[in-house]
Amino acid sequence: MIRTVLETGSTNADLAARLLAADRVAEGDWLVADRQTAGKGRQGRAWFDGHGNFMGSTVVRPGSSDPPPASLALLAGLALHEVVAPLVPPPSTVLLKWPNDLMIGSAKLAGILLERVGDAVIVGIGTNLAQAPQVEGRETIALSALGPAPDRDHFAQSLARQFDIELERWRSFGLDPLVRRWQAAAHPIGTALAVGEPGETPLEGRFAGLTADGALQLRLADGTTRTVHAGEVRLAE
Repeated sequence: MIRTVLETGSTNADLAARLLAADRVAEGDWLVADRQTAGKGRQGRAWFDGHGNFMGSTVVRPGSSDPPPASLALLAGLALHEVVAPLVPPPSTVLLKWPNDLMIGSAKLAGILLERVGDAVIVGIGTNLAQAPQVEGRETIALSALGPAPDRDHFAQSLARQFDIELERWRSFGLDPLVRRWQAAAHPIGTALAVGEPGETPLEGRFAGLTADGALQLRLADGTTRTVHAGEVRLAE
């Protein structure tokens, strides 16, 4: 079920409040907003609420036999990629960037935010369908720059359906096929990356794939490989 609201603070916050109030939120249900007034992304950054864009959240309840909950970021990225890729005309290419971004070239098209509430994980997704935000120091893009903007409601239905498919695969087959498919949809091995939170001196290297559990591998200038489990990742070139 997809529930749409005209305006809210944040779809993630709304679902979190329902979970904390012991309100049953079923897997497969989505909350989608026409406008968010207090949406946020990673590190609490403002989540752009441009009209016509997709802003929505859903809930996953990982079981004891499921893969690690953090891998839901990879799952959501793959679901997004499957829906968006057919909408991007050549020569443009849509690529995944670890851990939670969808890119067209060097420009960010979509982002994913995971938040844990009790035994549930809220998966929030924002995708620039009609408008791209102006973000200082960052390049952004909307699908409308490449052709007609997709209908938001149709996009929501397609994403919800694909997310369900990927969730079933995640539970049935584990991380190995997910990691392999994610790498195939990501920027190429050898892509220059910089890892570090704002204000930190970044760790620079080249993309060397993912570990079996979905962590980033970064090949450093001295030939060693560093495993990165969390952090801000930027394309360095």
